Amino acid sequence: MQHAPTTKNELRKRRHARVRATIKGTAERPRLAVFRSNRFVSAQLIDDEAGKTIAAAHGREFKGPQSVQAKEVGSAIAAKAKASGITTVVFDRAGYRYGGQVKTLADAAREGGLAF
Repeated sequence: MQHAPTTKNELRKRRHARVRATIKGTAERPRLAVFRSNRFVSAQLIDDEAGKTIAAAHGREFKGPQSVQAKEVGSAIAAKAKASGITTVVFDRAGYRYGGQVKTLADAAREGGLAF
């Protein structure tokens, strides 16, 4: 028998696994995967069929608090997607609540021209 999840991260990983069972990224419509650590925010465009990362942006590239990083990462990933000819994506919030940094990143990506 499995033990009950005890940490926030274990619970998040369970939620992410449930969501990932249904979300798949393709070459035409890749998955926009968000990751938050204690210091940084990052995002990747992933083609799950080929198992390849198309583009990525990380908060290390930008100065400031995580809210500022999230906005910059969202804009950067949208610009890289446009350069690759991608306009629509599937948003994968990775089990995080849709608010704060995740919402800021999503809004910035939408402003940059991504549709989801």
